Amino acid sequence: MTLDAQREHILSGRMYNDLTAELVQARERTVLLTNEYNDSFGKPQAEREAILRRLLASVGEGCHFEPTFRCEFGFNISIGDAFYANFDCVMLDGGGITIRDHVLFGPRVGIYTSNHAIDAAERAAGACYAKPVTIGDNVWVGGGVTINQGVTIGDGTIVASGSVVTKPIPAGVIAAGVPARVLREITDADKTGFRP
Repeated sequence: MTLDAQREHILSGRMYNDLTAELVQARERTVLLTNEYNDSFGKPQAEREAILRRLLASVGEGCHFEPTFRCEFGFNISIGDAFYANFDCVMLDGGGITIRDHVLFGPRVGIYTSNHAIDAAERAAGACYAKPVTIGDNVWVGGGVTINQGVTIGDGTIVASGSVVTKPIPAGVIAAGVPARVLREITDADKTGFRP
């Protein structure tokens, strides 16, 4: 099976073999490209974004990862404008990751779209399945947050540091905990009057 056919199969949500030669080679290519991106720290933004455009499915203007950024394939990640990820971001993108505009990640945020089979023999044979993750506009994901497969986070939401997101989070709320749950809505009372 070609890499393109495997990508399509993985994105369907069905079990796939994570140990095929094509997927192993794709991950090796991704490690080399993320190394190149991480090593470009301090170089002009346009040069760094050009590397990301070779690595990811799509990248908006003003996309920035602090060192180090790691992803599994890259070709299933789409990022909008004005994205910022603090140190040590990891994205396992088998199922697809969509991040919209003006999103902030704290340090050590991890997004994991793939999961291994529950049965030990199947797991040892490479059986995995993947589900997409979507993060809306103007979301802030705090440090050390884990986002599991199949999750959508709505526009304007904040996910507090250390949370583990296992289910969708609606727009305009603050969520926290393990597993993450909605604490409250974000309201006009949260405005401080700050003007740049």
